[in-house]
Amino acid sequence: MIDYIKGQIIELTPTELVLENHGIGYSILISLQTYEAFQLQTQAVAYIHHYIREDEELFYGFATKDERELFRLLIGVSGIGVASARMMLSTLSSEEIRQAILAGDVNRIKSVKGIGLKSAQRLILELKDKVAKGEGAETPAIFKADNSAVVDEATTALTMLGFSKANISKVMPGILKEHPNAKVEDIIKSALQKL
Repeated sequence: MIDYIKGQIIELTPTELVLENHGIGYSILISLQTYEAFQLQTQAVAYIHHYIREDEELFYGFATKDERELFRLLIGVSGIGVASARMMLSTLSSEEIRQAILAGDVNRIKSVKGIGLKSAQRLILELKDKVAKGEGAETPAIFKADNSAVVDEATTALTMLGFSKANISKVMPGILKEHPNAKVEDIIKSALQKL
């Protein structure tokens, strides 16, 4: 599976990016969010969603893992295909989509071209709990600290104990601020007291 492609931007339009990597030009479909992020760059890292069907094979690329995770969450909804998900990410920011889902804002989601009332309602119904639990989002930046391996291990353990990523994300910064060099077991114990 391809996670990302890093290379020189050969061509960039609001809907497509051509990245050259080791003499190979990859044609990658993008959203407006990604287009805006890459506009002033000559080099880029595109996080890839590899889409394969009987009659086609496409790369969808994203400037951030966060946008790719939300895209994958959206296409998991019945009736929302890759074109509709890309249109959503081109019309609204990732955060606006999450807020609309959490608020149950049917009109906001319905404002996206190609999304009707029933699709908007289904999307909110199927994703509200997932978005509230932190699914469809990249791990928050606090986990990118020097001790990220320790934090990742503690987060995984807490998730397996049944705690949501959203709740873990809320308590983790405080724990790391108090004990920046804590071991896995110390982070878990502190988190269990706060969750």
